[in-house]
Amino acid sequence: MKKYVDGNLVDLTLEEITEYETRQTAWNNSALDRALENLRERRNNLLSETDWMANSDVTMSDEWKTYRQELRDITSGLDTVEKVNIKLKVDEDKNSETLGKLINFPTKPSGE
Repeated sequence: MKKYVDGNLVDLTLEEITEYETRQTAWNNSALDRALENLRERRNNLLSETDWMANSDVTMSDEWKTYRQELRDITSGLDTVEKVNIKLKVDEDKNSETLGKLINFPTKPSGE
């Protein structure tokens, strides 16, 4: 491995290589945590849009209860980045009315 010092390409020291590899390993090991955090953020945004339905003066339909529970359960069993990425798959079909939407998330019930 090499780096630039004063415009010249020089070899990294063993200490620098070890530090670089340690940082790379830490980054790679936290990939699942980063992916799950992204998933939870999207899930939490969807849940927050329906939080008002949980007020004591609102009767929530079974469809909405199921939808909200499915959102809360969306991280269950996700133990690899690949599984998280499947949940985060976005519709890319330009002819689809769901273009840009998460296609493996629970479907929001129609009506409120």
